[in-house]
This record gives sequence, C-alpha cells and structure tokens, in this order.
Amino acid sequence: MSTAQGSQGLQLVESEAPDVVILDLGLPDMDGLDVLREVRRFSDVPVLVVTAKGDEVSRVKGLETGADDYIVKPFSHTELLARMRAVLRRSHLPQLWGDEGVVRGKGLSVDLAARRVFVDGQEAELTPSEWNLLSYFVRNEGRIIPLPVLAEKVWGSAYVESSSIKMCVRRLRLKLRDNTKSPQLVRSHRGLGYSFVMPRW
Repeated sequence: MSTAQGSQGLQLVESEAPDVVILDLGLPDMDGLDVLREVRRFSDVPVLVVTAKGDEVSRVKGLETGADDYIVKPFSHTELLARMRAVLRRSHLPQLWGDEGVVRGKGLSVDLAARRVFVDGQEAELTPSEWNLLSYFVRNEGRIIPLPVLAEKVWGSAYVESSSIKMCVRRLRLKLRDNTKSPQLVRSHRGLGYSFVMPRW
C-alpha cells in the first residue's frame, strides 16, 4: 500500500499496522518530519526516511525525530531492500530478547535480564551509566543514535554534556576490549552519533 499524501499515510499506518514505513520527506500536503512525529505518537513501526537532503543537519534532525534509518536520493533498489531488511531485523530482535534475555556475539555475551556482560568468557564490571548505555546500544543495534537521544534515553535528561557521553563511550569501549583507535563494536559517526555492532561468529 502506498500514498503520496502525508495525511492519508498516517491513516494507513494507523489502520493497516504495516511492518515497515518508507517515508519520503518531500510530501505535497505535509512536512515529512511532521508525519514522522505523528506516527511516533501512536506507533513504534520502523520508519525508513527517504529524502534528497543529505546534509548533516537534516540527517540528525530525521534521526532525532524518530527515524530508524535515513537514505538519501539517488539510491538503488538493492540498497533500499538492504536497509529495509536491517530495520526489520532490529525491530523484531527485542521480542526475542524478552524471551531469552541474552544476546551473544563472538567473544561477547550481554545478559539483559541479569544485567551482566561477559567479554571472552570473563565478566566485565560496568558502572550503572555504562550498563545503561550498553543495553540501549544492544537494543538498537545497527541504528545511528544521536547524542541528544542518548542523553535522554540513557541519562534521562536533555542537559547532559556531550563530553560526558563521549567519556562514558570511551570507558565502555575499554571494558569491552574494543579498539579505541579503530572501534568495531561502538562505532562513531561524525556529526551524527554512535552505533553498536554485535561481533559476528
């Protein structure tokens, strides 16, 4: 199902409950970000934003508003499908975590229920802030998370210094034995934020 109208799109999301939404910000009747804000009022459906605006400010604004991913025109159908699969995979994983409680990767095990982390078989001692940061990263694996979102979701405040967040990320990398010069787990995206990638077997 598809529509070129933002207002009709909102009705479709609410009535049809799709698995994923592809939202073009260039709509004739509404601002695309306003549509995204309205969707987030009643749904956690994964939203992939499509736009011609590829500048840093626009991308950060889209992610902060609630987009799960952001793709800039022009793009191939192959890339679009890959992005869709990725957001669907991330959105379905939390249901599995709720049942099992443990997320495992090569050399890393995160027990979300017991709040325990094992690196190469040895338990890592994390501070409450480090644990909250890691668990949020794990629950949003692969998604680029802006610093203001981390401040609100992890620290519960919009007034957290970026330097404090960066220091916590650095400490977490050290405890996860992630290479701080070329990190593979907690990755930096200049001007955008951080993302987390679980090590593959």
